[in-house]
Amino acid sequence: MATITESTALFSPSYLLPAITSRPGAVSLSLRHRPGFRGLKVQSPLYSSLAPKVSRLPSTPTIVSQAHDTTALDIPTVTEATWQSLVLKADGPVLVEFWAPWCGPCRMIHPVVGELAQEYAGKLNCFRLSTDNSPSIATQYGIRSVPTLMIFNKGEKQDTVIGAVPKTILTASIEKHL
Repeated sequence: MATITESTALFSPSYLLPAITSRPGAVSLSLRHRPGFRGLKVQSPLYSSLAPKVSRLPSTPTIVSQAHDTTALDIPTVTEATWQSLVLKADGPVLVEFWAPWCGPCRMIHPVVGELAQEYAGKLNCFRLSTDNSPSIATQYGIRSVPTLMIFNKGEKQDTVIGAVPKTILTASIEKHL
């Protein structure tokens, strides 16, 4: 009959602590105090002799960004306090981007809205409204999905575009209301 000490000795922390050693060309993982266990050997393709071009990489890992210049134009923010004056009492058409900071598609469409704000400067006012910071306005206009873009004219909602859509669809929607 097995006692508790015999059962726990098999799973004691000393058996579970790995001894990890690495050298260029191999990484070894072995368990201490295991008789007859010689460990695992993992050959990394980065340092293998089959890839001589890769072996000339610097020993210090580096991260290189190859992203293009993606600086988005700053679009003014509208809040519950400024909603009435900036959107509803505006003289001309207003485009409002309803967004949320956690929304990936919102981040994709934001530069497009920035470009449109620049292209239609003087003809169209563009604003952003965070649905997290101004939930009552989002609820008032039935925002159930972000990004949602709405065009207002003389205080009335004229058009709605939901989702991260191509710039051509937004341009066509704006052109209808200018």
